[in-house]
Amino acid sequence: MNLIQCGESISTMTFKRRLSAVFANPNCLLGRRNRHQFLVTLLLSIATFSHGLGVGWMSPVMRELQTDESPLKFPVLVSQVSWIGSLVGIGSVMGNLIAGLLMDRIGRKMILFFIAIPYTTFWFLVYFVQSVEFLYIGRLMAGVTGGACYVVLPTFISEIADTNVRGRLGSIILLSVNTGVLAGYIVSTNVGYYTSPPFIIALPVFYFICNIFIPETPHHLVRKGKYEAAKRSFMFYKNIRREEVKAEDEFEELKYLLNKEQTEKAKSFDYRVFITKPAFKAYGSAAVLLISNQFSASFCVTTYLADVFAASYSTLDLGTCTIVIGVLQIVGNYVTTLLCDKYGRRILMLTSTLGAALCLTAFGTFTYFAKDAKESDLSAVGWLPLLILSCFVLLCNIGLVGCLFVVLVELFPAKIRSVGVSTFVVILSSTVFLTLKIFPICMAVWGISATMLGCSGITFCCFLYFCFFLEETNGKSLLEA
Repeated sequence: MNLIQCGESISTMTFKRRLSAVFANPNCLLGRRNRHQFLVTLLLSIATFSHGLGVGWMSPVMRELQTDESPLKFPVLVSQVSWIGSLVGIGSVMGNLIAGLLMDRIGRKMILFFIAIPYTTFWFLVYFVQSVEFLYIGRLMAGVTGGACYVVLPTFISEIADTNVRGRLGSIILLSVNTGVLAGYIVSTNVGYYTSPPFIIALPVFYFICNIFIPETPHHLVRKGKYEAAKRSFMFYKNIRREEVKAEDEFEELKYLLNKEQTEKAKSFDYRVFITKPAFKAYGSAAVLLISNQFSASFCVTTYLADVFAASYSTLDLGTCTIVIGVLQIVGNYVTTLLCDKYGRRILMLTSTLGAALCLTAFGTFTYFAKDAKESDLSAVGWLPLLILSCFVLLCNIGLVGCLFVVLVELFPAKIRSVGVSTFVVILSSTVFLTLKIFPICMAVWGISATMLGCSGITFCCFLYFCFFLEETNGKSLLEA
C-alpha cells in the first residue's frame, strides 16, 4: 500500500514539475509573463466573435430571403441582397474613421466600449424588421462594429503584448471572427429567424461589462503623461511584481522611447518620413496584401457561401457544407496562431497565396465543365466542390486572412505606422464594400467559373510579388524606425 502511495506521489510530483516547466516557458501563452495579455485578448475577442457570428448568420439568411420560405412579410430582390451583403463594407469604413480619429484622443478603451453599441443596434433592427431598409441600416451598424474592431484591436493587442507572443495574440482576432462565422452558420441553419436575436444580444452586453475591468494600454497612458497609471497598466499586462527591479527598468525604457517619439513628432511635421525607401516598400507590400486578401474572394466566399455552393453543382446538403467550411476557417486560424511566431509570416503568406490560387483554378475549371455535364454524371464527384473550397478556405486562413493584421501593423516604420495602418484599414474596408457588391453581379453575369478563375489570376500575381518583395517581419520591434 505504501509503495502504491509512494508511486502516486512521485507521479504527481513529476506532473507538477512538467507543468511548471511548461508555464515557465517564455513562449507559453499561459505562462506568468503572458497570462494577462492572453486573457485580456480572449475577452476582447468577444467583440470579433460577435461580428463573425453576424456575418455567418446572414449568409444562409440572405439566400432564404430570396425564396418562398422567407420568414419576412415582404419580398427581397437579388439587387437588394447585394446591398445587404455589401453595406457592411461602408459601415466598416465609418468604423475605421471613427476609431482612427478618436483612438489617440480619447483612448483605446473608450473605443472598445463604443464597439458594443452599433452591434446591439444591428440585432434590434434584425428582430424588429419592417422593411428591407431595416436590414440595410442593421448591416451598416454591423460594419461600424467590425471596422472599429479592425482598427483598435490590433493596436491594443500590439501595445500590451510581448514581441515573442504578439503574432499569436494578434491571430486570435481572426480566429475569433471565424469561430463566430461558424456559430452563425450553425445558428442560422438550425434556429428560426426571430429566435436568435434575443439571445445573441447578450454577447455585446457581456463584452461591455468585461471592458470595465480592463486597463488602458501603457503606451497610450504614457503619451498622455499619466505615468503612474501607465506603470500600473504595464505591471498588470506583464504580470510583474512591484519589487522586481527588472520591471522598473523595462517600464523606464518604454517611457523613454515613447517620450522620445512624442518629442520628435512635436518638433515639426516632416513629410519626408512618408517618402523614404522603407515607407514605399511598406506601401507596396500593404497594397498587395489588401488586394490578395479581398480579390482572392476569401471574404466573398464566406459572405455568399450558400450561393457559391448552390452554383457549384455540388450534390451535398448546403447546410452541412457551410458548417464544414466554418470549421476549417477555425482550423486555419488556429494553425496560424501556432506557426506565425515559430516560422515567420512570410512563409505562411507564400503558402497561402499559392495554395488559394491553385484551389480557385481547380474550382473554376470544375464548374466550367460541370455546367455541360448531366446530373447523373456529377453524382460521383458531387463532393469535389466541397473538397476544393475546404482546401481554399483552410489555405486562405493560414496566411491571407490569419496574418493580415499582424503583418499590416509590422510592415510600416514606427514614424508613419499609425497613419499608414489607419489609411490602409480604411482602404481595406472600402475594398470590402466593392468586392461584396460586385461578386454576386459577376456570378450572375460571367458565371461562377469565370469569376473564380479571375480571382485565381489576381491571387497568383500577389504570390509572385510576395516571393520577390515581401520581407519577414517576425520579431520586429514596434519601436523600430
